[in-house]
Amino acid sequence: MQRQIKKTMQNKEKLTKMVQSINKIGVYVDQEIHGLPFQGIEIVIPHVVLLVCLDGNARASYDKQEVTLSKNTMAVVLPGHILQSFSCSDDYTYARLIVAQDLFKDLKSYFFSHDYEKFHASPICQLTDIQTKRIMAHYELLEAIASHDSLDLLLRRQILLSQLAISYEFVNYYRREQDQKLKSGNTATVFAEFCDLVTKHYKENRNIYFYAEKLGYEPGYFSKLFLRLSNGITALDWIQQYVASRAKQIMNKQPDIKIKEVAFQLGFPTTANFCRYFLRATGIYPQAYKETLLAKA
Repeated sequence: MQRQIKKTMQNKEKLTKMVQSINKIGVYVDQEIHGLPFQGIEIVIPHVVLLVCLDGNARASYDKQEVTLSKNTMAVVLPGHILQSFSCSDDYTYARLIVAQDLFKDLKSYFFSHDYEKFHASPICQLTDIQTKRIMAHYELLEAIASHDSLDLLLRRQILLSQLAISYEFVNYYRREQDQKLKSGNTATVFAEFCDLVTKHYKENRNIYFYAEKLGYEPGYFSKLFLRLSNGITALDWIQQYVASRAKQIMNKQPDIKIKEVAFQLGFPTTANFCRYFLRATGIYPQAYKETLLAKA
């Protein structure tokens, strides 16, 4: 029991340190993490996460698409997308680099403009032992820069931007064969483009017609295409699951929040409208979900 309490306290301290670092500096580095801290929970991260599996293996999903992580697998998770971990081996160990969304925006505008969106279509790639060592050496450098207290914040940000640009080019080079295959199948990127649009417009648009038009497809054809690309999930179901995940995230952070406030934050015209929507997506009403949270507290 005492061990569990100690572990919980350590996790809280680590989370606090991570949030402070991201808010102040724009990056956070973990060079070695064991196990899955958020196993089974759907999370939507507002930042960019670069994860490298150092040992063991794990099962997870990115935007409802299942992926397997094994030694030397790198995963790139972009802001606003759904991440969920299912299970892992006892020796599962990984390194993690988190980049704040505003820093990532500067990185895109300053250093590159080419197809970073490809990470939506294929968020993972396999590295060699040497490539993993190089990535880890760069993580160590980024951590040293981020923790350098005597550096002026603006100077530190500029140095981080230049080093993150190098990180991106490393990953871009290591993925070159994989990305060549993606280019050969144009429809393979439709799923990724759809997911990206939903993360941007889910508060004001939750219908298929809007997204089909944005992607240049007739709604009926798009629905069939998406069903094939998503291995059986309809586009409407995907939108509903995404919105429900965002609602759960709000309630997880604020168990005492009123349902009408959740509905307002997600752009629903009325509380009743939101409750019916959440019920269709999850099988329970949001109030019932809140009660399960309070029961666990």
